[in-house]
Amino acid sequence: MPLPTDEKILALAQDLIQQFDTIFGLHPGFRPAHAKGILLAGTFTPSPGAASLTRAPHMNRASTPVTVRFSDATGVPLIPDTDPNSNPHGCAIRFHLADRVHTDIISHSTDGFPTHTGQEFLEFFRAVASSDPSKLSGSPLEAFLGSHPAALAFVHAPKPAPSSFAREAYFGITAMRFTNKDGASRYGRYRIVPEAGVDHLSAAAVAAKSANFLFDELAERIAKGPIKLRVVAQLANDGDVVNDATVHWPEDRTLLDLGTIALTAPVANDAHEQQWTIFDPIPRVDGIEASDDPLLELRAAVYLISGRRRRAAAETSAAKSGA
Repeated sequence: MPLPTDEKILALAQDLIQQFDTIFGLHPGFRPAHAKGILLAGTFTPSPGAASLTRAPHMNRASTPVTVRFSDATGVPLIPDTDPNSNPHGCAIRFHLADRVHTDIISHSTDGFPTHTGQEFLEFFRAVASSDPSKLSGSPLEAFLGSHPAALAFVHAPKPAPSSFAREAYFGITAMRFTNKDGASRYGRYRIVPEAGVDHLSAAAVAAKSANFLFDELAERIAKGPIKLRVVAQLANDGDVVNDATVHWPEDRTLLDLGTIALTAPVANDAHEQQWTIFDPIPRVDGIEASDDPLLELRAAVYLISGRRRRAAAETSAAKSGA
């Protein structure tokens, strides 16, 4: 996973990470966003129709090993699962194609994104950092939301707490260009759909839960049997906007079932693996390409820079404990 060569993107990525640190605090060894998470291991089995959309290897072989990370929002490693700020939740999927060869899906539980560009996203977080949420009137955040309707819509979008990570739907916010063996291409956005069905809790029900109820429930659930998630592609029609994560496609767009993930066990040495795993929003695999959404290169840079920082903290910690 290479760093972008565009100096503006690199500088913007550094500025964004700094804003995350300003808002959530600096927590060495943890992600600046979605810091609290857990890794599970399993297998992806493609559906019979997956090959009609893409020639990507994991969509055309019998099965592929996967690692999935479920997470709470924010950069706070100990955020309670009962905190409304822990929504939207994240679901990152790594398909292990061969030794040191992989492709990823990164998704979260709110369908959409607050801004179209990285610069807008930085301005949004600067407004958040310089505003008191309890006193929005006249604040930089109020001004930003007033001039950015997509961000306002995202902030006001319902973000209910799920009863389980395994009973939440997740959305890949940026479009990908899928190409099959015949060379036919079509844009689509990933959706991750729980086989157990979506189940959200009322505010009162959440308040009665423990601070780690989602993680505790997940451990209990996987001990009883596989957790199954369907990987789906919402396909764009001609004329649909494919380079703007704030734009929703109509719900009548085709949903193509790509296959099923069966998660069977927690990943061994979870804390270490979380520190070393750097997910990539750009697919980098034959048969699936990134669209020209301006968020993709920026997100890849943020993930890589923060991931290298996380690994360095892990190495420092290991050296100290070894001493």
